[in-house]
Amino acid sequence: MYVPAAALGVVLLVKLPALVRGWRSPLVRTVNTLIFLHCAGFFFSAPPTVTVVNRVTGVCNFSAVLVQCILCAYACTCLALIENWRGDTEGRAHTRRRVRLWILGHLLVGVAVISCFILGDAPDERQRDFDTYYATTPYISEMLLLYLLANIVAAAAATIVCWRWTLAIRKETRTNGSSTADDWLRAGLYVLVAGFLANLTYGVVKLLAVAARWTGRNWDVLNDRAASFSSIAAVIVTLGFLLPIFGPWFTERLAKPVSTFLALAHLMRVVRPPATSAPGPLALATPWYAGPEQHLVNRMTNIQDCILQLRPYCSDGIRELAYREAVLKGARRPDAVAAGLAAMLEAAADARARTAPVGDDESCRAAHALRSSETEYCDLLVRISRALRLRPRHRGAAPMAGAQRSPT
Repeated sequence: MYVPAAALGVVLLVKLPALVRGWRSPLVRTVNTLIFLHCAGFFFSAPPTVTVVNRVTGVCNFSAVLVQCILCAYACTCLALIENWRGDTEGRAHTRRRVRLWILGHLLVGVAVISCFILGDAPDERQRDFDTYYATTPYISEMLLLYLLANIVAAAAATIVCWRWTLAIRKETRTNGSSTADDWLRAGLYVLVAGFLANLTYGVVKLLAVAARWTGRNWDVLNDRAASFSSIAAVIVTLGFLLPIFGPWFTERLAKPVSTFLALAHLMRVVRPPATSAPGPLALATPWYAGPEQHLVNRMTNIQDCILQLRPYCSDGIRELAYREAVLKGARRPDAVAAGLAAMLEAAADARARTAPVGDDESCRAAHALRSSETEYCDLLVRISRALRLRPRHRGAAPMAGAQRSPT
């Protein structure tokens, strides 16, 4: 029980800055309260904690009623979260009124649970099987039914709202397009649906074990199995809350830089001067401990420096011919532009190896075309590298200064 409690505690710490910044938002407060109560439920239901609480209070099985009250508060918070989410499209006053009704209702449930515990008789301390051991005890059985039903209703309601939220996000992204944050939020909601379904399973299995005692059967094994569902649910819910928080950061700071760095490898190999050539500007050296973003920035800078060294060998005629060939093959304009520049840079690298520069007029037009394309396409270098990877090598291509030009 301490492992899921610690996991939820980590989530709570991660979300603490957002709670401080958005304390006035009912949605932010409700989400953090939900995580806190879930964490508290696992912590106080652990057998060592049960023993300590019972000894400190001096009341046998006091920990049981404490955990049940925490679960009732958790159920209330789930429903309040639903109402606050719906409040985005409905009147805030109406939302606050409904939230107050849910709080009042669960306060009554909590009072009823405590009253049943006081009226009932539970003299034997039970750390793990309190529910099934006292399932047929007067007043205690009613207490068990109240808190289990509250848990089941909350889990079902949370599952429904998370699923509806995913549908709403899917509909919105179809209309307006999706962002990285939207994709990770939807992934987190899918995981939360699975986690709350596991919570629902926990409540149903627990209720079946208790109901079996009412009919004279012994299904206590279900009570033992329910604990595993509870732990699994905690891990899944923790992951569901973490995905929207760390997912966009992982994509923007790690996945995209690494992917772009690897995609530029072909272009770097083509434009990089051979080891036997005259020394040029020193390439930026990236230390091994630098982050992916720094590696990417240095590679792009080195590529730009190498392209600048290739300028005297760049033929605009070769670029235009390759561009028109790509268009005739049905390539989209961005891909055709990249194909033309890829052919030009490849031929320029071959011309540099032969020390055969083109005319100044030809190289100036090529440089102007490259600058114009860089302004038009922010991912031009990646497109050129991809075109180099896909095109066959044509060694010894001669500059085509007299080729007919088309606007690119």
